[in-house]
Amino acid sequence: MQQHAVTRAARDRRAPEPGRVLLDAEAMARTLSRIAHEIIERNDELGAVALVGIHTRGVPLAQRLRHMIEERAGEPVAVGRLDVTFHRDDVHVREGRAPRHAQPLARETKLEFELEGRTVILVDDVLYTGRTIRAAIDALFEYGRPDRVQLAVLADRGHRELPIRPDYVGKNLPTARGERVQVQLVEIDEIDRVVLLSEPEEES
Repeated sequence: MQQHAVTRAARDRRAPEPGRVLLDAEAMARTLSRIAHEIIERNDELGAVALVGIHTRGVPLAQRLRHMIEERAGEPVAVGRLDVTFHRDDVHVREGRAPRHAQPLARETKLEFELEGRTVILVDDVLYTGRTIRAAIDALFEYGRPDRVQLAVLADRGHRELPIRPDYVGKNLPTARGERVQVQLVEIDEIDRVVLLSEPEEES
């Protein structure tokens, strides 16, 4: 009896379940395939299109979309990566003072093409309040002025705080504010899936 009690206690101390799976690898691949198809349909001049992934998971998503578009349309598409760290409104470094909260890690921005004359499609994993996208637009325009800026997201979980609407949406996933949608990618997490976690976004 005592051994069973110890076993149960050890089981209770294990890491929590990863959450409810909303999209598995196969569903994610289908979703990205549909987004790639929509991009081809809506952009007559693919040579003028640039996919710009927002760090972190938007970067591999942009790479995947580029490969899908090139395979189907037979035309190369420019791809880049964008860091929005110092354009975020939750970076609280002012007048040389220390930040009040842990701050995001700055990463590399890489745009090896002219923005002028292009349709730039910002790519991100989850659209939530819209504040990350606002920061991305601010960061992008520091490098040039594209003709158009569009937005592609794998998942839209709602709860917008800014008037931002995506042009390409993989899945609309209604959620509560006390929940979090987590996208996991093979390139970063060694698995492809989208899960719903019972914890607020601020704890991510």
